[in-house]
Amino acid sequence: MNGTEAPAGPAAVVTADTLRRFATAVFERAGMSGADAGIVADVLVWANLRGVDTHGVMRIPRYFNLIEAGDMNPRPVIAVRSETPASVLIDADRAAGPIAMTRARAEAARKARNAGVGLALVRATTHTAALGYYTSAAAREGMAAIAVSASWPNMAYHGARAAGVSTSPISIAVPDGEEDALLLDMGTGVVSMGRLAQAKKIGAAIPAGWALDKNGNPTTDAHAAEIPLPMAGPKGSGLALMIECITSLIVSNPLVAEFIEGTAEGRRHRQNGLLIAIDIARFGDPDVFRGEVARLVKAVKSLPADTGSTEILMPGERGKRTFVQRTHDGIPIPPAILEELRILAMRLGVPMFALSPG
Repeated sequence: MNGTEAPAGPAAVVTADTLRRFATAVFERAGMSGADAGIVADVLVWANLRGVDTHGVMRIPRYFNLIEAGDMNPRPVIAVRSETPASVLIDADRAAGPIAMTRARAEAARKARNAGVGLALVRATTHTAALGYYTSAAAREGMAAIAVSASWPNMAYHGARAAGVSTSPISIAVPDGEEDALLLDMGTGVVSMGRLAQAKKIGAAIPAGWALDKNGNPTTDAHAAEIPLPMAGPKGSGLALMIECITSLIVSNPLVAEFIEGTAEGRRHRQNGLLIAIDIARFGDPDVFRGEVARLVKAVKSLPADTGSTEILMPGERGKRTFVQRTHDGIPIPPAILEELRILAMRLGVPMFALSPG
C-alpha cells in the first residue's frame, strides 16, 4: 500500500462480545485497570452496535496513541473538586472520556435523586466517545438527560476558512414507552471528524459541502479533507461556541482560545464535558411520562410522509434497529480498520480475534 489506499476485500463480521474482550485486553495492556478497560471497551462497542462506527473500535489505535503521548492517563485519580446539593465538578485527571463521563452520569443521577436535577461538570478528560451511551443509560434509570462535550478547534467557524470551534456533540435522551430511551445524539458539524477519518481509511469519497482542506478550500477528496463545516452554518458554529462557554470556560479549562492563540497547552488533546440529569419521578408519574412519549412518537409518525420517504423516523430509531440486527448478526469491520487493529495487537502481544467473512 502507498499510504493512501485502503486494504481491499469485504468487511469481516465480529460478535460484540469478541470485540469487547479484544478491546478490554488492549486497554489493559496499555495500562488501564481491568474495570476501566472494560468500561472503555463497552462504550466503543456500543457505538458499533448502533451503527456509529466512527466512534467504535476504530478509535482503539487513537486511544493507544493518546496514552503513549501522555495525553490520556490510563491510571487517573479522578476527584470531586466542588459540590453543591445539585451539582458536582469532577477533575478527570486526563482519564479516558468513557471513564470520566460514566462517573459524571452516576454523579448527576445521584444529585438528581436528591434535588430533582443534577449537574456534573467534567474538567480535563479526553475523547468522550458516543455521548448517547451515557444519556441513554441515564434514561433507562428513569432520568431525562442532556450531555455535551467540548474539544480543541477542528471545525470551521461560519464565515472563516480555518478551524475555530469544535464539532462539539450534544445528546438528549428520555425514557420511552418501551423501557428504553428516545435518543438524540448529534454533532454540531455537517460531518464528524470520525466520519472523515473513516472515509480516509476505507477510501470512500465525500460529498461537496462536508469539509475544507488545510488551506481552507472546499474539497471532495477524503484524503485532503481536514476541516469539517458547521451544521446549518452559523447555527452549528454558534452552538459549538456556546458549548465551549458552558463546559470549558465554566471549569476554567479553556480549549478553543488556547488552540487558536497557539499556546503549548492548546495543542494537547484535551476535552471537557457536562451531563445534566432530571429525575422524572420528582415532577410527575414516570409511567405517565413514558406513555406521553409513546403518544408523541405515534402522533408524529402518523403525519403524511414526504415524497420519496417510506417512513418517518424518530431520533435514534435507526440506531436502535441496527443494535438489534448487529447484536444478532455481528458487527462488520472494514479491512482497513482490521489491519490497524491487527498491527496494534501484534505490537502489544494481544491475541487477534477470529474472523468470519461479511
